[in-house]
Amino acid sequence: MKPPLVIAAIWLLSLATAARADDWPQWMGPQRDNVWREAGVMDRFPPGGPAVRWRTPVAGGYAGPAVTGGRVYLMDYVTAENVKVDNFDRKTFTGVERVLCLDEQSGELKWKHEYPVVYGISYPAGPRCTPTVDGGRVYALGAEGNLTCLDASTGAVAWSKDFHADYNAKTALWGYASHPLVDGNNLICVVGGEGSHCVAFDKVTGAERWRSLSAPEQGYSPPTIIEAGGARQLLLLRPGALSAVDPESGQEYWSHPYEATSGSIIMSPVRAGDYLYVGGYNNKSLLLNLARDEPAAQIVWRDRGPSAISPVNVQPLADDGVLYGFDQKGVLRAVELPDGHKLWETSQPVSERPAYSGTALFVRQQDRVWMFVETGDLVIGRVSRAGFEELDRAHVIQPTNNAFGRDVVWSMPAFANRRAYIRNDQECICVDLSAK
Repeated sequence: MKPPLVIAAIWLLSLATAARADDWPQWMGPQRDNVWREAGVMDRFPPGGPAVRWRTPVAGGYAGPAVTGGRVYLMDYVTAENVKVDNFDRKTFTGVERVLCLDEQSGELKWKHEYPVVYGISYPAGPRCTPTVDGGRVYALGAEGNLTCLDASTGAVAWSKDFHADYNAKTALWGYASHPLVDGNNLICVVGGEGSHCVAFDKVTGAERWRSLSAPEQGYSPPTIIEAGGARQLLLLRPGALSAVDPESGQEYWSHPYEATSGSIIMSPVRAGDYLYVGGYNNKSLLLNLARDEPAAQIVWRDRGPSAISPVNVQPLADDGVLYGFDQKGVLRAVELPDGHKLWETSQPVSERPAYSGTALFVRQQDRVWMFVETGDLVIGRVSRAGFEELDRAHVIQPTNNAFGRDVVWSMPAFANRRAYIRNDQECICVDLSAK
């Protein structure tokens, strides 16, 4: 039998562990890997669903929130025009993009920064990129290539860039959607233009540190850094190729041709052990084997068609040699790596039947996945080699946009402080997910 003091110490330690709260300061969370590492989170929803702690009016956008330091940061687009259109013919819309800072406990607006912008993009509801918060600064990238560095406390502008004017870049059909990445003293951004597909800026001053590569369009894939072959490698997936460069200099390590229809390359590469997977529209896929002794990669297979995963809106995840993700067909699919064998697929997280581009954005949390479905539902579930298991579901927000003839909300939540921060085109809400 343990002495009372030992029991008390264990109890206090368990309380401290359960009380630990994490921030969500950028796209895909603190480590940019879509893992929610907090404990003390509910296993099932209470009757009537989880409590909504606050609601704050916002305008349109697909950009998810960032949560850190007791603040919530997000972007939106204010316009009097009807932007609930897919607009493949690229009509123009006038409005104002905003960066908003809310109090994390109350949802109260602390400050806002705004600037006029003309949209000429498809799905023109608003910005796509989650703000990146680092070192007391907020980096916000708008849908037409306006990059702004703001003081996180006051909203004062430290520096800004206009990718059109500064780099002669042209906005891709679906707008700028590659979330900026802080790496040491650099802010790495997908920009566009000749020789400047990717640009590293000094994160404090905005001065250019290096520029690298060219592409027919900039694409939508966020920059991603891995360590492999004894080197840190910045992965740049774009129309025409997947390349790896030195994140300190932009010098290219290796490159392999890759092409997706209409330049629809949206996911960032997913690593599974020694393998690297990318997929895009229309059933375009590529699996590479990363070298262990140098920064290099060899093609294992490409374009496995409907047996692979071709994401549209959802970042896949890899676990224990299996890739899980939502395919363009609107199904959640499991694919074994490296052989590419499809283990199973289901449309159940989103709908009874596959809905084209059906979307459920998800993160891992312990042995579960939390999914935010385009219908406005939060789903707790599990994925394994055996299949998908839904544990519980609650409707938390209304879908306020449309796509393919149905109502949708396509914005990635932030998961922090045992809460989910979720937005549509009308409001941002804070949902309490703490275990009682």
